[in-house]
Amino acid sequence: MSNGQRSQRPGGRSALVRTRVHRAVLELLSERGVTDLSIPEVANRAGVNPTTIYRRWSTREGLIADAAIARLEHERPLPDTGALRTDLIAWARSAAAELAAPEGPVFLLALLASWPATEQAQAERQAQLQRRMQGLARILQRAAERGECPPEPGLVADAVLGPLYFRSMWGILPTDPEFPRALVERLLNGGT
Repeated sequence: MSNGQRSQRPGGRSALVRTRVHRAVLELLSERGVTDLSIPEVANRAGVNPTTIYRRWSTREGLIADAAIARLEHERPLPDTGALRTDLIAWARSAAAELAAPEGPVFLLALLASWPATEQAQAERQAQLQRRMQGLARILQRAAERGECPPEPGLVADAVLGPLYFRSMWGILPTDPEFPRALVERLLNGGT
């Protein structure tokens, strides 16, 4: 596997250790940022031996990437209000809340900092983006099945997630709680 991550069993002690290590990474990133994060410190906070972390993730970057991806993949229930507009507003508000959490911007920046600029890393980022977009695709598919005309997933990501992530990276969040609604309205009204 890439980023130094090794194969893991999905359940049992392995899953418990992974959860504790991820929680420790999140806490330490929130407290100190990415530059001051060390594997021995993560191990100490998680209550595991540093060799456990080195054996599973090999590098600090691999550990950060795995923890960040696990956080991003944590599925919140997809909104199903019966209408595209209200589904997208609920989805956008959920994304904004995730980014506005104290650890949101830190984890986003840590994720970006943890991937080297290689072709393999680019392919991994693309695969992660595809996984991240699956929930949105389900929302849009449900709308199409109801006879609505949903926009393409990439357009939704550009129009809604792009501004939210940009603001998060630059520390502009939290924003007006109506900002996610405004982004969706602008998208569905053709940019006006």
